[in-house]
Amino acid sequence: MRMVDSGDVRLALFEEGDPDQPAVLLLHGYPDTHRVWDEVAALLRDRFRVIRYDVRGAGASTEPPDRHDYGFDRLLGDLTAVLDAVGRPRVHLVGHDWGSIQGWEALSRAGFNERLASFTSIGGPGLRQAAHFLRDGRPRDVRAQRLRSWYIGAFRLPVLPELAWRSVLPGLLARALRGDGIEPRLGHPASTLVRDGLNGLALYRCNMGESPPDPQVADLPVQIVETTRDAYVTPALLDAVGRWAPRLWRRRVAAGHWVQRSRPETVAGMIAEFVEHVEGGAESRELRRARAGGAFGGRLVVVTGAGSGIGRATARAFGAHGAEVVCADIDRDAATRVAEDIAKDFQVKAYGVQVDVANADAMEDFSRNIIAEYGVPDIVVNNAGIAVAGAFLDHTIDDWRRTIDVNLWGVVHGCRLFGAAMAERGAGGHIVNVASLAAFAPSRVLPAYSTTKAAVKMLSDCLRAELVDYGIGVSAICPGFVSTGIASHATYTKESLREDAVRGLARRGYPAERVAAHILRAVRRNQAVVPVNAEGKIGYALSRISPGAMRGLARLSKFAGKDPSYRRR
Repeated sequence: MRMVDSGDVRLALFEEGDPDQPAVLLLHGYPDTHRVWDEVAALLRDRFRVIRYDVRGAGASTEPPDRHDYGFDRLLGDLTAVLDAVGRPRVHLVGHDWGSIQGWEALSRAGFNERLASFTSIGGPGLRQAAHFLRDGRPRDVRAQRLRSWYIGAFRLPVLPELAWRSVLPGLLARALRGDGIEPRLGHPASTLVRDGLNGLALYRCNMGESPPDPQVADLPVQIVETTRDAYVTPALLDAVGRWAPRLWRRRVAAGHWVQRSRPETVAGMIAEFVEHVEGGAESRELRRARAGGAFGGRLVVVTGAGSGIGRATARAFGAHGAEVVCADIDRDAATRVAEDIAKDFQVKAYGVQVDVANADAMEDFSRNIIAEYGVPDIVVNNAGIAVAGAFLDHTIDDWRRTIDVNLWGVVHGCRLFGAAMAERGAGGHIVNVASLAAFAPSRVLPAYSTTKAAVKMLSDCLRAELVDYGIGVSAICPGFVSTGIASHATYTKESLREDAVRGLARRGYPAERVAAHILRAVRRNQAVVPVNAEGKIGYALSRISPGAMRGLARLSKFAGKDPSYRRR
């Protein structure tokens, strides 16, 4: 440690790592000190020159005599003093919370673009960008952000915040850390916490309240790291902030506000990848996806049963919105055709892969190969399915086995294999399981199909409860009758049933593309159960209001088996 003079304060500066490597400056937020970065710094110091300092009034740095000297002019003067002291022509700035707010302000001021090589923002939007969002954003998004920003008004009140820091706030901070899965440790929170909290109130009182100038476009590479469980910043605000950075990479981590404590390996990896690329290294696969455009730009999506019907429509819909798509199907040629069409029509990467979802070994190989070659998927759509139509007493053991293997085990394999990889990666994701109206509407015609689809819905509900801790959403999509080829490809216990079934689905006239639109919306909104089309919505509502009525309707199924000469097999 050494002390650096900046006007009327002395800043505690800490440096470690190889002086010949690129310099990374980690700037902390409120009410933290440089020690909040301990774990990340330890992971970066073998590859970079790591620089940290305590902002004025925090940790080992002194406080200004005048409590009004916490404005941006003073804060950025401190940053300039640190940059002068370390003697590096350019540094890569990483800011968290108020450290990120200072970073965004630096990008809007003359002189800093020449001294900064890149900026990584974590958990702190710029005040200029935030003001623009609060003024011009969608009312619903603005209301949501204002609710999360309630503490700003509280910290600007007289007297009460000081009383809170001297009484309840230290305990509440420890509880908030534990809520993020973090245990307090030596250095964080710092032993100077109460003093730091009291001094840092001036950050809010000196810099907030008046309308700031309009943002300036950032003329350097910017990486935004979004934490999916941040209690203080909404995704909509980060979307608005990003518009002021044309050279933007957007990353996501399934974590709370203090992500550098809860997931230091992930944060250090993202910083290192970004810095090395800006320094001239190859752009990693994850970085390339992080800068793609479109609603799902840069996302890797795996769709099973993508060779036709709902799977094909869903793969195309994700491709149309910028995603990189793996089209998987038991029919290799069909999967390849769909992938080639997506690549040609939407100018995105798409891959056709053959897999039998019912085969556990094949799915193990499939998931391992996808992850090795393309990375961990962001979205997995378990869509592959088959149908056996006819009376229960006409179903054979093979009918049941094959239906369960494809419709249920195929979903289990996809959820288990890809879900585990998503959880380990720590960047969140989404799993979509395509069930059916049959999941909650009993039928004398589709006993095996209905049973497996009901199991898929319940599996989805169970997984949703478990995977939320990893930032992974799970949706069960329950379409009614859709005009696809499933009826023509189904197995019938009596072949005479086929013609009416095919004709009925064709007459329904509900295209698979509309189901795909519901799937994309479910991912964006993280919806749990999505009944699709009129009969799907009516059936879902009726199953909740009057299960007895649904059982009564099941007895009216047109193809109910009454033939006493059923096959006992």
